[in-house]
Amino acid sequence: MSAVALRLVPRRWWKLSERSARLRLTVLYSGMFLLLGTILIAVILLFVRSGAVVNSSARAVAVSPSSSGAPVQDAVTQQHLADLARLLAVSWFTLALTAVASAPLGWFAAGRMLRPLRQMTTAARAISAGNLHDRLALDGPHDEFRQLGDTIDDLLARLETAFAAQRRFVANAAHELRTPLTLERTLLQVALADPNANATSLRATCEELLAAGRNQERLLEALLTLATSERGLEYRETLDLASLGQRALAQAETSARGLDMRTRLSPVSLRGDRALIERLIANLLDNAIAHNHAGGWIEIETAPESDRAVVRVANSGPVIYPDEVERLFEPFQRGAGERTAADGHYGLGLSIARAIVRAHDGEISAAPQPAGGLAVTVRLPAVTATI
Repeated sequence: MSAVALRLVPRRWWKLSERSARLRLTVLYSGMFLLLGTILIAVILLFVRSGAVVNSSARAVAVSPSSSGAPVQDAVTQQHLADLARLLAVSWFTLALTAVASAPLGWFAAGRMLRPLRQMTTAARAISAGNLHDRLALDGPHDEFRQLGDTIDDLLARLETAFAAQRRFVANAAHELRTPLTLERTLLQVALADPNANATSLRATCEELLAAGRNQERLLEALLTLATSERGLEYRETLDLASLGQRALAQAETSARGLDMRTRLSPVSLRGDRALIERLIANLLDNAIAHNHAGGWIEIETAPESDRAVVRVANSGPVIYPDEVERLFEPFQRGAGERTAADGHYGLGLSIARAIVRAHDGEISAAPQPAGGLAVTVRLPAVTATI
């Protein structure tokens, strides 16, 4: 459509044609009807013109000989052309009336077809972050609109789960961050209110404040690692899982005193972020150390498995029931239903590990040990050797 033609079209009609699928479908129906009708008329005229169709209502034509000797066929041809002209006029007039009559019918049919879509639009507008539990719940035949409605319902269910998890995470993070701040304020108030405070008592207060600050740093670092892992990877390099496991073991020796360390580290290569993979193994070891008992054991193993690089960390400890395992992967969740710990472990270890594994397109699973404790297995895409 040219610019001049667009200016001739009323602005309101043009906007309606842009926004209303019902109007566009109506115009499409009427246009297709006109096109097919025109083709039909053209075919009929071609048959009549070629003489393939004989006019059963032909009437006798009186012909008188002319002085010029014109044949009688000229009069028959003129009559035939006149009949064609009348047939064409009547056909076009009938087609125009039928096309005008088809527009309301097309409007009604388009409205009936688009009714489920309007229902979905109205319901989707009414759903917000506060009522994600609502669903479209379309009924009727299992057609394309029903499939679209079911897909949107599944999307809303996933959004509801994600929003609920986000709210729990924010609430737990706020609680964990508020607790050390309250402790620090209380320590300062007690120290300032003590009229007999001396250097020794003030030094003790400062040491407690430093310990609380270190716990805050650990929590903030864990939250930052979790956010970075869920954002995805920006850089990958070839890493040896066995050497990273050996390094994590060396760093965990101090806190693992009194525990029997069992290692089976086989070389296996993978591509990933070095800092995140080191944090993954360190978190698994730290979790195994923190949730253990005196005289217990820890086992770490790295090995190739088909096209996967596997690291497995198992430990002794308290009995964990199978239905509690999935909860341990949620942020700020610890064993026995505890939410926080005075030793600075905030229940973020396994949730950070899962985020790191997902960022590397891997899989992580955990299974309780029969005698107590947990075994966590991580499978990451391995680097296959090329010749």
